[in-house]
Amino acid sequence: MPGFWRRLLGNRSALIGLVILAVVGVTAAAAPVLFPGSPFRRVDRPFQPPFGAHLFGTDVLGRNVAAGLAHGARTSLMIGILATTVAVLVGTLIGATAGYYGGRLDDVLMRTTEFFQTIPTFLFAIILVAILAPSIRSIVIAIAVVSWPGVARLVRGEFLAMRHREFVHACIGLGMSDRRVIFRHVLPNCLSPIIVTGSLTVATAILIESALSFLGLGDPNVMSWGFMIGSGRTFLRTAWWLCTIPGMAILVTVLAINLLGEGLNDTLNPRLRNS
Repeated sequence: MPGFWRRLLGNRSALIGLVILAVVGVTAAAAPVLFPGSPFRRVDRPFQPPFGAHLFGTDVLGRNVAAGLAHGARTSLMIGILATTVAVLVGTLIGATAGYYGGRLDDVLMRTTEFFQTIPTFLFAIILVAILAPSIRSIVIAIAVVSWPGVARLVRGEFLAMRHREFVHACIGLGMSDRRVIFRHVLPNCLSPIIVTGSLTVATAILIESALSFLGLGDPNVMSWGFMIGSGRTFLRTAWWLCTIPGMAILVTVLAINLLGEGLNDTLNPRLRNS
């Protein structure tokens, strides 16, 4: 573990991503302290420019843009992490089952996975949220549903490569149960690509949540970056900060996650590590 952190922190891209994410995470965690009360409450006259009485100005209703940004970080990170966790768990379970057992079960699971992959991702997410009614839970479910197929195919490929290895045959020969072989011996050897994929899926989940909120399909009771951009797009020419500042927050956060994902790939991939 110390070697892992030494290699990760020695990677410039990963270090930059970690620093940015640390700032975003601390801001999100400290949002109730930095900006107590509801981010929807009016604090001043509308369209106050940034770097004046309020750090990032006010919006069309006189709400503090900085407060919305901090509370929106909590929403984006929470949805991204929760949706990714569900997608990785479901995808790992399906992919591990298909890759380990193979045969007809593999065919059924992979054809089901391919069916989900044929549906346009964002359109499918819109339909699911519209059916379930906009809320944090429905957004998490929608993002998880459109994200798990990629994880499942990745895990299946890793298990297909592992199931004929000598140590797997040795475990089976010793009479170990399939569950123990899968979760105690095969899965730990497949964690590196799963971790990298999971980190990148968080970035995708944040983008999908922001797009849904921009279209008015976010939770109406929760502040989010997409909601801020959507509510300010009408005033883009006269109040540029309403869209630019939350848009930059999304850009920087997603970029940081991708940089960290690349760093994790360089750190965990033995072929890249030894080259």
